[in-house]
Amino acid sequence: MASASSPNGSAPATTGTVTTAVPARLDRLPWSRWHWMIVIGLGTVWILDGLEVTIVGNVAGRLAEEGSGLDITAAQVTGIAAALYVAGACSGALFFGWLTDRYGRKKLFMVTLVVYLGATAMTALSFESWWFFLFRFLTGFGIGGEYAAINSAIDELIPSLYRGRVDLIINGSYWLGAIGGALLSVVMLDTDVFPQNLGWRLSFALGVVLGLVILLVRRHVPESPRWQLIHGRDEDAEELVSSVERRIEEEKGGVRLPSPAGEITIRQRKSIGFGLIARTVFGRYPRRAVLGLSLFIGQAFLYNAITFGFGTILTTFFDVPTGRTGYYFAVIAAGNFLGPLLLGKLFDTVGRRIMISSTYLLSGVLLFGTAWLFDRGSLTATTMTVCWCVVLFFASAGASSAYLTVSEVFPMETRAMAIAFFYALGTAAGGISGPLIFADLTESGVVGDTALAFRIGAALMCAAGLVAAFLAVKAERRSLEDIAEPLSVAKPAASSG
Repeated sequence: MASASSPNGSAPATTGTVTTAVPARLDRLPWSRWHWMIVIGLGTVWILDGLEVTIVGNVAGRLAEEGSGLDITAAQVTGIAAALYVAGACSGALFFGWLTDRYGRKKLFMVTLVVYLGATAMTALSFESWWFFLFRFLTGFGIGGEYAAINSAIDELIPSLYRGRVDLIINGSYWLGAIGGALLSVVMLDTDVFPQNLGWRLSFALGVVLGLVILLVRRHVPESPRWQLIHGRDEDAEELVSSVERRIEEEKGGVRLPSPAGEITIRQRKSIGFGLIARTVFGRYPRRAVLGLSLFIGQAFLYNAITFGFGTILTTFFDVPTGRTGYYFAVIAAGNFLGPLLLGKLFDTVGRRIMISSTYLLSGVLLFGTAWLFDRGSLTATTMTVCWCVVLFFASAGASSAYLTVSEVFPMETRAMAIAFFYALGTAAGGISGPLIFADLTESGVVGDTALAFRIGAALMCAAGLVAAFLAVKAERRSLEDIAEPLSVAKPAASSG
């Protein structure tokens, strides 16, 4: 292997090339305890995110009550606060996404978690509505950075054979936190257990405590060897992969690993400019850009505009007490988690195109049916919950595949920034305008208005499914470098005679 990096690998090289089999060596690894460590260290933060966002949705009614400690309405919580959270996530994704590609996955997924936890803690101390709004924005700012840093790291560390299902299940684990948040809110909103102005604050504080535990685990997650190769740290990458191989061979009883599939020659560089990223994404891969944007807009409106306001729907149209909405939300959250869990493997076996398009289309069609039943008054709180549970079983797998898609179909030098860009643009379109529009529709108390919001979400999911049917990339069981050739790839220099 030829390299232009410093002898100790501590400083990135400014120029030079390196020929290496590190990506192929990572892809041919069998599943091991090391991979579980990555999943736990990086994936569990989505559980926290689900916990915290669900609590906000379920405590909206309580925060609006006199004596909560805040002068705020339920519509402001599910509308303004939700929109600010998403605006923060979009901003954080772009800001931290750029830093992630420049300074590495590990540095940034530590920083973003700290930002997220700090803002969540401050939310628990809210004393005025403006304070609550500010720290909802900053919480979103941190979680947006998490999306870019974590999804890029996961896809670069997980073998290609398992990448689809692991990515989907990790993103779907958000809903485990949602289940916990829904059930926790039932206890925290019980005024026989906690005072009216204290229970919702303790809910946020608990999330901070759990996040600190994850922060300790995350310290052991390594930097992406793929990122190290590009940025002149090839010796660090070689050392890391060699140590992982030794550990896995010992774990498997001394069985030798198969030979890697091939080598790649990388021309190392310090950073990638925005201009090159834009030309790559929209100039070299315009069809993939349309695909990514469509998937994100569809799922963003469905989740940010409709699903997270489910508690308000129950209290407005079915007279469910605010302290009981958590039980219903826990059921639809379970449907959301079971989707990626049970369907995830099919994305690696049946294939991306069929599974992405079918999950989006099925969820859209089922949501049209739910809107029709709701509009004609055929649903109760229980049957509405069942309908949403079925819709979201498919929608959640589709939504998780949006992150997987934009993470794997663009060159590795642009990976974090591509995730950030499509997340920000798609989520801004569906996740900022959606909550503001939907809050007004729900607050009106008119069944037809809410049914209209359902239909809009269903139409966007169906449209995204049709785009995927034509444009989805055959990425199952293929290396990232094969799906999208790195910008830094170079032919090995010819030897002099």
